[in-house]
Amino acid sequence: MTALLFGAAGCLGRAAEKELRGRGTRVVRVSRAVPRDRHWMRHDLVHGTTGELVDLLRSVRPEVVVNCTGLLDGTTAELVAANVTATANLLDALPRAVPSARLVVLGSAAEYGRVPHGRPVGEDAVPEPVSGYGITKLASTLLVRDAVVAGRLDAVALRVFNPIGADLPPGTVLGRAAEAMRTALHEGTDITLGPLDAYRDFVDVADVAAAIADAALAAAVPEPVLNVGTGRAVAVRDVVAVLAEVAGFTGRVRETAAAQARSAAVTWIAADTTRVRQALGWSPRRDLADSVKAVWEGV
Repeated sequence: MTALLFGAAGCLGRAAEKELRGRGTRVVRVSRAVPRDRHWMRHDLVHGTTGELVDLLRSVRPEVVVNCTGLLDGTTAELVAANVTATANLLDALPRAVPSARLVVLGSAAEYGRVPHGRPVGEDAVPEPVSGYGITKLASTLLVRDAVVAGRLDAVALRVFNPIGADLPPGTVLGRAAEAMRTALHEGTDITLGPLDAYRDFVDVADVAAAIADAALAAAVPEPVLNVGTGRAVAVRDVVAVLAEVAGFTGRVRETAAAQARSAAVTWIAADTTRVRQALGWSPRRDLADSVKAVWEGV
């Protein structure tokens, strides 16, 4: 089987490639900013034309297409382009080029917005995103769901909760914390982060990659939208404390920086993973402490 992987240079893309290759899948990596050679193909899902995308798909003839691209922060126009337009272009091109291929895209827990405290949220919950990021990821998921319901495409959107592991981008809370701790250890200073009193469902990037591979390689995926999380909400402050212990950082962690607009309004969230277990047989395997260690050590 051949998988065409967009966003292969990112944190989740690299993990997905490793997992797919480990299962015997031929992976063709695509990025918008790498040299064209026998190991990579270049295409920009936002600015490239549909014709160019159709040509790429026809040249590779993949059985599955995985989109790990996306944008956490930016202007409204940038978020729409990265999180909605990219998905829309794939939905337009795939039926023309490889109509039998399965599409796997990554959604986000941010699509749900505020949820009742203490109750894991399921896919049937009414989404009420509270940020441009969540709104645009929801738009992507709804486009995928609509294509599946209409019978235009075999596709699934995986609503990934808070990924954690090696090479986290600084746009994530633990990515920021690790970056700040590295600087502080070098300079002998304290660190300043935003409020850490929220609860999040942290899921290892390797477990996310396993869910991507399960969705890509399953004989059929009976649900167009599936949560990918652990089902357990953990205090962000506690996870940052574990990171500090792993890093050997003993300075103060001040929580006086501005809260991230993307997630400040959501104080608690965890995934109901019933459907993904039933649909794919997937469940998380990595321990949170090991995941935090990987954030620091980059492994």
